[in-house]
Amino acid sequence: MDGSIEITVEAPEARQRLDAFLADKTGITRSQLQRLIGGGNVIVNGVPCDQNYRLKAGDAIALNLPEKEAEGLVPEPIPIKILYRDEYVAVVDKPAGMVVYPSAGHTHDTLMNALAHHCKRLAVVGGPLRPGVVHRLDRETSGVMVVALDDDAYYDLVEQFRERSINRKYIALVYGNIKSDAGEVAAPIGRSESDRKKMSTRVRRGKEAVTKWKVLRRFGVATLLELRLGTGRTHQIRVHLSSIGYPVLGDKTYGRKTEVELHKKRLSIARQMLHAEMLGFRHPASGEYMEFASPMPEDMKEIIGFLEGSRAAPK
Repeated sequence: MDGSIEITVEAPEARQRLDAFLADKTGITRSQLQRLIGGGNVIVNGVPCDQNYRLKAGDAIALNLPEKEAEGLVPEPIPIKILYRDEYVAVVDKPAGMVVYPSAGHTHDTLMNALAHHCKRLAVVGGPLRPGVVHRLDRETSGVMVVALDDDAYYDLVEQFRERSINRKYIALVYGNIKSDAGEVAAPIGRSESDRKKMSTRVRRGKEAVTKWKVLRRFGVATLLELRLGTGRTHQIRVHLSSIGYPVLGDKTYGRKTEVELHKKRLSIARQMLHAEMLGFRHPASGEYMEFASPMPEDMKEIIGFLEGSRAAPK
């Protein structure tokens, strides 16, 4: 890339704040964009604009990206499972317990620290601590992730996520016995008004969110689900399942069901039982559809084995 991005505002996009619009379009954080705007690096219709500017249909935006900031991302020789890598993307099988990128309280031992060591180069866009990150998995969620290693690949993948053409399948162990074989949760998600660290469906102004699920196996006190995402909101699966009364086992934020008991046998659950089993996308350079899978992790297998054994135990 040449360090600049040009965007024309369409009629349905009008009335948005400049910084919010660009954050959604580019994946650059609002704080980074505000610094770029303040530094005169964002031009609307040929002139610099304030971050509070409300867009109009037809506005021509030019975003100039300065030379890459001094990296704060420290390469670390952390073993990770790379399912696929070329000059454009890396597909990894993230283990449970690993944070995706550094933040306050988690400055090292993240997936991005590992990729910075294993990959010859990373994308520039996305931020100095999360270059090329187009989506993420929660710390306790395991499974498949894709990271862009090239700026053009980053924007292509961002657009695929925006178009909802990315194919994602999750599996989850949830508390309770779901009676229906399949269903859908369509409930807007936004920041909780009572706890800003959490997301919620009980908000006045949430973003559209759709989660489809089907039952794979039932264990009486718990159910194994397959889930497909129609959207990709923060904590979407966990929030949606909790909202219908079947929280993810081990989810300390939205469910607090951290153990299961059958026939006087009890098992503690150390982390949320949510796994990103499959990810499919169009390769940003070749256009070829690619699909990657991650096997069920051992801790989920152990819990399922416990549930099956306890269910078969005599009463």
